[in-house]
Amino acid sequence: MIRREKNVYPLQPPRERGTGRAIALAVLMHVLLGFFLYHGIHWQNSTPAGAEAELWTEVPDTSTPRPVPPPPAPAPVKPAPQVNDEQADIALQEKKRKQQQEAQRQAELAEQQRQQKLQAQQEAEAKRQQQLAADQAAAAAAAKLKQQQQQQQQQAEKLKQQQLAQQKQEQLKKQQEEQQKKEQEAKQAQAKQAQAEAQAKADAAKAAKAKAQAQAQAEAAKKLDAERNKRLAALQGMAGGEGSTGNGLAKSGTGTGSGGTATSPGYADKVKRRVQPNIVWSGDTSGLETVVSVRCSPTGTLLSATVTHSSGNDAWDAAALRAVQRSDPMPQDVNGKTPESFKITLRPAA
Repeated sequence: MIRREKNVYPLQPPRERGTGRAIALAVLMHVLLGFFLYHGIHWQNSTPAGAEAELWTEVPDTSTPRPVPPPPAPAPVKPAPQVNDEQADIALQEKKRKQQQEAQRQAELAEQQRQQKLQAQQEAEAKRQQQLAADQAAAAAAAKLKQQQQQQQQQAEKLKQQQLAQQKQEQLKKQQEEQQKKEQEAKQAQAKQAQAEAQAKADAAKAAKAKAQAQAQAEAAKKLDAERNKRLAALQGMAGGEGSTGNGLAKSGTGTGSGGTATSPGYADKVKRRVQPNIVWSGDTSGLETVVSVRCSPTGTLLSATVTHSSGNDAWDAAALRAVQRSDPMPQDVNGKTPESFKITLRPAA
């Protein structure tokens, strides 16, 4: 349903604004017009008042005073002409019409001024709204910029904290690595020390064992030499003949080095090449020199080997003696026979 309000006439023309004000101004102008007309007519009908004036002349210096002439009589004032009532009404109506036109013009001017003032107010309000919007936009932009700066500061602070944490982790890791490296170095040093001690113990045990073996081999060699001497003496006793001494040592050489007087110049190298590969030595090599005196049969069979000049190191002396014993039989000379006795000077290989 559509509700209709009472006393509503949609076809009625809109009421003009400022009508009451125009009527009030017209009434005021009529009152003023009547007031001016009344006073104007009254002024024209009134008789003007006379004017008085005094004239002074220079009095001559005489002993007898002269009489003063009387003042002139005032000129008569002509009365104002009488105005016809019909002309006065016409003038009044014309004046009213002019006043109405003036009042209407003033009303239009006032309305125009009001419209201009209203428009100026609207423009000022629009400018104020625009300024307010611009201020709000500037404030929003400033707030956004401030928020972005705060976010950037927070990100920078967060990145700084991460870098500090990473640096701390790297320092801790470096310290741990250094600690582990020190521990490893300490362990390696301990292991090296233990290995050195074990090697020293092994070397001492090996030297003791080698010494014991050398002593055992020396005793065995002595026994072997004694047996060989007995055998050689027995053979020589059985063979007999001139030049025999009965002790198996006849025709023994007296040369030094690797051969006696009956050896050729290159025999010493043959003996060296035969004995040198049999030397087994892992100890110190400086200043060691051992001279071994050997006795052989003509076929090269080793009959005896003894140390005639010690190096001062019993282990090396034993190793040199074992190398000679392992070289049995000895090489033959150019004549096809092995010298009966000669000496071999041995040094450890560098």
